[in-house]
Amino acid sequence: MQYRNFGKLDWQVSALGFGAMRLPIIGEDSGAIDEPEATRMIRHAIDEGVNYVDTAWGYHRENSEKVIGRVLQDGYREKVRLATKMPSWLIKSQADMDYHLEEQLNRLQTDHIDFYLLHSLDRSRWENLRDLEVFAWAEKQRAAGKFRYLGFSFHDKYPVFDEILSAYDWDFCQIQYNYMDIHEQAGMKGLRQAAERGIAVVIMEGLQGGNLAKDPAPPEVQKIFDASDKGWTPAEWALQWLWDQPEVAVVLSGMTTMEQVEQNLATASKGGVGTMSEEDKRLVLEVQKVYKTLKAIGCTACEYCLPCPSGVHIPRVFDMWNSGVMYGVQKSAQRRYNTFIAPENRGDMCVECGQCETLCPQQLEIIEGLKKAHRYLTEPIEA
Repeated sequence: MQYRNFGKLDWQVSALGFGAMRLPIIGEDSGAIDEPEATRMIRHAIDEGVNYVDTAWGYHRENSEKVIGRVLQDGYREKVRLATKMPSWLIKSQADMDYHLEEQLNRLQTDHIDFYLLHSLDRSRWENLRDLEVFAWAEKQRAAGKFRYLGFSFHDKYPVFDEILSAYDWDFCQIQYNYMDIHEQAGMKGLRQAAERGIAVVIMEGLQGGNLAKDPAPPEVQKIFDASDKGWTPAEWALQWLWDQPEVAVVLSGMTTMEQVEQNLATASKGGVGTMSEEDKRLVLEVQKVYKTLKAIGCTACEYCLPCPSGVHIPRVFDMWNSGVMYGVQKSAQRRYNTFIAPENRGDMCVECGQCETLCPQQLEIIEGLKKAHRYLTEPIEA
């Protein structure tokens, strides 16, 4: 296992962190964690050098923390730094903060949390917590020994990230970052800005929810990988691209099988700053360009088309359609569409008024695109 600096803290973190959001489950119920297998996987990863375990209040329908608490018995709690997150969407008062932290300590069967995050901040959640004086609350809890370090995880646009980063002397932050999302959310700019301030950066979605781990990759992409003599899988390319950057502290992986654990451990044992040559980096940029040519529609998410008079969230619908087509993951795209876009905001709500098409700087055929997107995102998939 390779180890890396964790920002300004006098501690080194394993290059690979174990994310407890995609643990093995029984059947189709995400709350029914296969605890014996999850225990086997996580303890094996720790035995092989992983020293950072990440969970959250809501993962696996609020069962992840409970399972992690049991997994880390028998001496394993002392071998790792444990991270979990305040469910910011449930917080209306400091009393809510107290309740959730105490409940998390109970679920995790520990007297302290090493790394505590304000979960999934966007502008509205950030402003709510700020106005509730979350920092005064946090300092009180830290002084009481309930947690050691404070950070946040982030899902919004860069200006919001910059505002949050400047508001407090954070110990660490967690961002979505991979070679396809260089300019999305916090992006590379946010990564480097945080690192310059000594704030450790934890990477989530380094494989973009598994999209960048599909093996083989789409033929147009696999052809580029095959031209290299590295012999890396698509997942290895994505992970090594991250670990080559000194600003990255730890890359979380939500592993579902022991095979994934073994593969990621092997990759983490040989990754590090300087692993990739200039030719390797050029290859990754070529892969990024090719993936973008596979888009179903050339939406840039500029949002000139919003608000839609009928309530359709056009850029989000197109983003899910593009992801499914680009990465060959229609089932996953359909699951996201069902979960994250309310029925009143989906593509079939379009009444063909045409306002969006008059505003689109890309001159896209949005009306026809929404019809195709909705069919793709709802049609039965043959087994």
